[in-house]
Amino acid sequence: MKMTPEEYGRLAQKASPPSPMGKNLLMAFLCGGGICALGEGFRLLYQWLGADEELAAAGVSVTLIFLAVLLTGLNVYDNLAKHAGAGTLVPITGFANSVASPALEFKSEGFILGLGAKMFIIAGPVIVYGTAASILYGLVLWLFRLY
Repeated sequence: MKMTPEEYGRLAQKASPPSPMGKNLLMAFLCGGGICALGEGFRLLYQWLGADEELAAAGVSVTLIFLAVLLTGLNVYDNLAKHAGAGTLVPITGFANSVASPALEFKSEGFILGLGAKMFIIAGPVIVYGTAASILYGLVLWLFRLY
């Protein structure tokens, strides 16, 4: 059966359910805000336990990364992401999930060719272009401070 691209597009659009944008926005806002509120709660807890502001902030990052990787390993984070959408991708937990998911998926291929080679398959471009952008921005800032 031969189809033109336009016919295929109409058929695909007809078969695809409409996206509930309002619900998706609300879920992303609530989940992303919930993750950030959890981080704020940890920050206050760590400061209450005696950590200074800088140490408490570092502790929050480590704690949220640990929880995201743990929940990814237990297959909870991916199920949460199905309902929360972008709310789970934006915070630091989304980055931790993007490193842990491929590592778990390819661990059967061994530590070198599986885990080591595939761990940054999703997060790698973010690291590379983020680092390149920070260097470029730093150079621009340095140039403007010279004058």
